[in-house]
Amino acid sequence: MSLPVVTGAAIQCSFGAAPATLGVLPTKLVNMEGKPVATIEDAKPLINIPTFGMCMTLSNPTVAAATAAAAGVLTPMPCIPVTTAWLPGSPTILVGGIPVVNDKSKCACAYGGVISVLFGGAMTESIP
Repeated sequence: MSLPVVTGAAIQCSFGAAPATLGVLPTKLVNMEGKPVATIEDAKPLINIPTFGMCMTLSNPTVAAATAAAAGVLTPMPCIPVTTAWLPGSPTILVGGIPVVNDKSKCACAYGGVISVLFGGAMTESIP
């Protein structure tokens, strides 16, 4: 069984310096434990997926430029996620016809990072 993901879930990027909190706008028709349930479309940068502090990948142009300016010494720069969707989502649970995010879902950043769910935010309910 997978655990549902709701607003307030703890998430982490593989190239980020710190975990962050997923934000799901309160426009959903489905809540779990009083919190909006996340769908695979809840991956908008800085709206749903906040910054992870500093980014540490050379795939990020700002990190690459800062590292080049520092004579090749990796120089992390502020994280600005570039994301599109959570995958795979729950194949059987839909909200408004859109798959729900579960704790096994991942979200890719265009700079190569993989965003994972550390804690789904709901304590007592699970989904198939």
